[in-house]
Amino acid sequence: MTIAEVSKKYDLTADTIRYYEKIGLIPTVPRTEKGIRNFDEESCNWIEFIKCMRNAGMEIEILLEYVNLFKQGKTTVKARKRLLEEQREKLIEKQNNINATIERLDYKLELYDEIILGKRKDFTETI
Repeated sequence: MTIAEVSKKYDLTADTIRYYEKIGLIPTVPRTEKGIRNFDEESCNWIEFIKCMRNAGMEIEILLEYVNLFKQGKTTVKARKRLLEEQREKLIEKQNNINATIERLDYKLELYDEIILGKRKDFTETI
């Protein structure tokens, strides 16, 4: 696949993909005889993984550490697992914070509905 095709498929700019390759997040992408990037399945798998992890908030530095460990082979499986576990814990914490915020918003929306419908006469303006 060309960089334009990959860009469209994964909804990333070509510049972002080039950047990821330049800093080593994507292992070397195969090239045609004319030097044009020819993304194969492995390259696309890396892009998909990186996009997923970035969308989850994983920092570039952590991803670079993961990729470097991956390149070292099976002896780094425990270290890679530990990195992913740490990221999972961070995501769960974010999820809990988001859930708490949603609960507060739901409460506020319910309160405003009661006020608008005239079900609540004792309304005192609060944050």
